[in-house]
Amino acid sequence: MKFRTEVSIEKPNWQIEPTDRLLFVGSCFATSMGQRFADNQFCTVVNPYGTMYNPVSILHTLQRLFATPNQDYVPDVCFLTLGTNHVYRLKETGEIVDNCEKRPQRLFQEEQLTVAQCTDALHECVSLLRNMNPDIRIVLTVSPIRYAKYGFHGSQLSKATLLLAVEETKSQPSNLKSQPSNLKSQPSTPPYYFPAYEIVNDELRDYRFYAPDMLHPSEQAADYIWLRLQESLLSKASRQFLDEWRPIQQALNHKPFDPDSETYKQFREQANQQLALFRAKYGL
Repeated sequence: MKFRTEVSIEKPNWQIEPTDRLLFVGSCFATSMGQRFADNQFCTVVNPYGTMYNPVSILHTLQRLFATPNQDYVPDVCFLTLGTNHVYRLKETGEIVDNCEKRPQRLFQEEQLTVAQCTDALHECVSLLRNMNPDIRIVLTVSPIRYAKYGFHGSQLSKATLLLAVEETKSQPSNLKSQPSNLKSQPSTPPYYFPAYEIVNDELRDYRFYAPDMLHPSEQAADYIWLRLQESLLSKASRQFLDEWRPIQQALNHKPFDPDSETYKQFREQANQQLALFRAKYGL
């Protein structure tokens, strides 16, 4: 007898290794998952120019990040998390802004990107990332967070638009406007979709898995998604990496009754030695 539906996750033909450089760009869900990688000592950059919710703003982040030649940080894996298809266009210039910066609402016009517009932005993201690293692995996700301000039907339409755009990007990667010259001789790894949206809405469909606002996933739900993500994307070496890091992290986070005691000083010194050995082993 089954009491819940479990989302089946298709694994990609690649895995995240302990030394991979990771980039997370997108909604606050990208921040949540990216911070978990960072807290667990993976080389991770999370939303370097702030949280971005729509595909065009995500593209703007990548363009800004890779605008400088000879970037020191070239990711091996990039997570792009889409939150909404709603955008704000500055009336004066006609440009889509990433942040209204608390300017008066009358200066902006709210619009909804079509499936085609979202797909075009994602294709440009993929092309830009592959220009930086032809072997990059790209993970696309749709944030499970609902937008009550659109109305719940409107929120579902927005998510549906994003899901359709993701599917187009996955199934037609050859539609990129500009393929890097070094990709012409060999196919690139297609973008991979991780079903965070479906996990929350189909598997964890109970209000006990939501935060007090009844819109955002709870910490428990985020922890569960993090677990499913590990099972789907982390290599055996990366899972071993986490197993080795966990006791060191617990030791470093320990709160003593007497931080000035000789016993705690010795405990802390041992933890720091273990940390140094761990970092040396993995070249961190």
